[in-house]
Amino acid sequence: MNPTLASLVYACGIVGLFYLDRDKSIRTSKALWLPVVYLWIIGSRPISVWLGMAPPSGTDTQIEGSPIDATVFAVLLVAAFAVLLFRGPRIIAFLSSSFPKLVLLYFVFCLVSITWSDYPGPALKKWTKSTLDVAMILIVVTDKQPVAALRRLFSRVGFLLLPLSLLFIKYYPSLGRLYGAWDGAQMNVGLTLDKNLLGLITFVLSLGAVWRVLALLSRDETTPDRRRHLLAQGTLLALGAWLLILANSATSLVCFLLGAGLMLATKLRFMRRHPAAVHALVLSVAVTAALLLLLGGGAGAAQALGRNETLTGRTDIWAAVIPMASNPLVGAGFESFWINPSVHRKLWELIPGLPLNEAHDGYLEVYLNLGWVGVGLIVLILIDGYKRAVKAFRREPALGALLLAYVLAAMTYNVTEAGFRLMESCWIFFLLAITEASNLTAGNGAGVSPPVSERVPNLPTRNALASKSHNENYGGNVVRRRAI
Repeated sequence: MNPTLASLVYACGIVGLFYLDRDKSIRTSKALWLPVVYLWIIGSRPISVWLGMAPPSGTDTQIEGSPIDATVFAVLLVAAFAVLLFRGPRIIAFLSSSFPKLVLLYFVFCLVSITWSDYPGPALKKWTKSTLDVAMILIVVTDKQPVAALRRLFSRVGFLLLPLSLLFIKYYPSLGRLYGAWDGAQMNVGLTLDKNLLGLITFVLSLGAVWRVLALLSRDETTPDRRRHLLAQGTLLALGAWLLILANSATSLVCFLLGAGLMLATKLRFMRRHPAAVHALVLSVAVTAALLLLLGGGAGAAQALGRNETLTGRTDIWAAVIPMASNPLVGAGFESFWINPSVHRKLWELIPGLPLNEAHDGYLEVYLNLGWVGVGLIVLILIDGYKRAVKAFRREPALGALLLAYVLAAMTYNVTEAGFRLMESCWIFFLLAITEASNLTAGNGAGVSPPVSERVPNLPTRNALASKSHNENYGGNVVRRRAI
């Protein structure tokens, strides 16, 4: 097919997906477009690269950027803070009661660590950019219909990024395919700059599609608009599965399978009747992964996924960078390790011909920048996030399963990729998951109804849910609450 004609077909398809997934029964804030645009940028390439004003030099381009990128992020930051300021009382109440305190402590420690960085200026700029992640998350979870906002976030981001990535790979290979710095082999990158980045944004969006599809399949076939929503979300899921294969990113594929498998398992009647069984399910996955490594199965598992026993050179990188940690206790300072030119000179001597800007392990990346204190905080955030997601699962199993999937995926993804970084999709969706879980367990998001197509008809209502105040807060939709 001619690329121009293909572009027209894909454009019509994207418009069709948005049309099929429309729902006038929910009214989310117009401010939701801010995190959507933000994720469009994070999940693709910097604006300067699209304009041909900056060379695509790897994943760090999205952090350093250019004056154009800095201006775009500054505008988004100002707009986001304006929205949060407008929602002042709601934001203050949420931060004081529901927002995970360990996340705030982690960001405070990151800010303090700038004081011992050898490059405090660039580190401070990066920390300021990192507040964009939190600001965008707060816009989603403090929406008057937070769960509906989460659904629309997945759809609006996915309906654009996934089809266009496939279009670039198939019909614009000069843009959608690049050559890897590791082995020089051609790789499919879609709208991104790297196959791992394509795999990352694909799997986090595909997990959202799995959540929507499972919810739609569990509803009565006579439910209004169910079929068109199912067609839209099923198409998005199919595109995601196809792109995961094309991206050939083993880590992203494993994370998707773990997350999707977890959501499918939680649909079992046994899991619904015994919510505590989710601990055994997650533990079994963690133990299996640990045994593969401890009993020498790591090489075999890597080969089964199409990788060598060094995990495509990652073990060599880990062995090289661990002794280079400047301060094992508190690290080099927030995002400061890779700024140091001496680090790159030493690595070039140890691993010649391979430019690096990350450790390809999230926990090691935190260790290099923030030391054992930072790693300890990340571990505590993971544990706390898991507990919050389990509580959310007990309250609302469908949504809670998605949030658990993101926590489990973040734990797994960061074993071979640096996902605990600012402006990283894994980090953003992990924080979004634990924040949404906190919001749900605090009772701020439980009253949001599903769209018409996902609503159970003729449910008995409670007086509290049918009250005027609830109708004003949640658009007048009456839903079922689960007893805790």
